[in-house]
Amino acid sequence: MAAPTPLDPAAAAAALDGWSVDPARPALRRSFVFADFAEAFGFMSRIAILAEKQDHHPEWFNVYNRVEVTLTTHDAGGVTRRDVTLGQAMDAAYRARSGT
Repeated sequence: MAAPTPLDPAAAAAALDGWSVDPARPALRRSFVFADFAEAFGFMSRIAILAEKQDHHPEWFNVYNRVEVTLTTHDAGGVTRRDVTLGQAMDAAYRARSGT
């Protein structure tokens, strides 16, 4: 199977809520802030299940109430529709958590 087609990272970031282009490489970044560690970890657990189903896994780390995410499609060498789709799912899960 051929690798997905890379997108313009700036255009991809503009299609998402609060995401920016990683200045060091073609990738998208966002920080999600929660009330506490349990809420942050719950978010990561929900997204991990979705990411596994999509076979597309984020680069991320968690420190207490914050989850830092980087999305890129390694086999395409940049940002693809897969990253936008996963980013949109993260945005929706975050909004649903906060009620906004």
